[in-house]
Amino acid sequence: MRVFVAGATGVIGRSLLPLLAREGHEVTGMTRSQERADLIRKLGGEPAVADAFDPGSLRDALEAARPEVVIHQLTDIPRSIDPKRFAEQFERNNRLRREGTRNLVEAARAAGARRVVAQSIAFVYEQRGGVLHGEEDPLALQQGDIVRAVADLEDAVTGAEGIEGVVLRYGYFYGPGTSYASDGAQAEMVRKRRFPLVGDGSGVFSFIHVDDAAGATVRALDHGAPGIYNVVDDDPAPVRDWLPVLAEALGARRPWRVPVFVARWMGGDYAVQMMTRSEGASNERARRELGLELRYASWRRGFAEALG
Repeated sequence: MRVFVAGATGVIGRSLLPLLAREGHEVTGMTRSQERADLIRKLGGEPAVADAFDPGSLRDALEAARPEVVIHQLTDIPRSIDPKRFAEQFERNNRLRREGTRNLVEAARAAGARRVVAQSIAFVYEQRGGVLHGEEDPLALQQGDIVRAVADLEDAVTGAEGIEGVVLRYGYFYGPGTSYASDGAQAEMVRKRRFPLVGDGSGVFSFIHVDDAAGATVRALDHGAPGIYNVVDDDPAPVRDWLPVLAEALGARRPWRVPVFVARWMGGDYAVQMMTRSEGASNERARRELGLELRYASWRRGFAEALG
């Protein structure tokens, strides 16, 4: 089928385009920069240069591609995140999730696309005390504009008239190009022992290898009813379990353990909450309705094989 990928040179796009091409799809990859056109060709797609904040260029690109499915992988996330400047660093990404998504959905509808598959995240659920979250659970809108922008993106996709809207809430990415890659920002912090275990390390993370996320996205082209799906592995785990394993896979020394008050002073409330109160997500619906298949069903194997 004809597939249009917005955000084709991002973390997911670089795994997704070759997979789509291998399965015989006719792929158009969107980028803001003409300099990245050759990369899109190497990945297996035909480049289209457009800006998500420019509705006219988007409409022209989609009308030329005539896609059956549009995949929304647009993000603008800084390589290195400062927990004390978290909200400020994500202002452009919030705008992209709101304005960029609206523009893309409108252009997809005008071009006659039947389905939009959009990237979201599975780690912004309202915390309920040790709950493994399903898709029907509420998002933590009280936490700030980042979560509200996620909700706005999801509403724009699933509520679009005349379009099958599918939202994939990915877990924390690891693997090539991600911040948890062997050359990524989080890995660098682990090696420098600047990624400590905070308090009892009870915050639960749900991970997904970037290739498994791409595979799930391909499944969503023609599987599953419109709606929302958690795309995470089978093994949600507290920080105290996965962080030492990550350090070992990276050849780093064991992380320091620091008290909550020290972490709050160093990184702010957000860092403490993430490390001590995060809650994981369930992939049951994605397995049942999308036929989710995972090369790395657990980060335990994934860290050892993909990061070592």
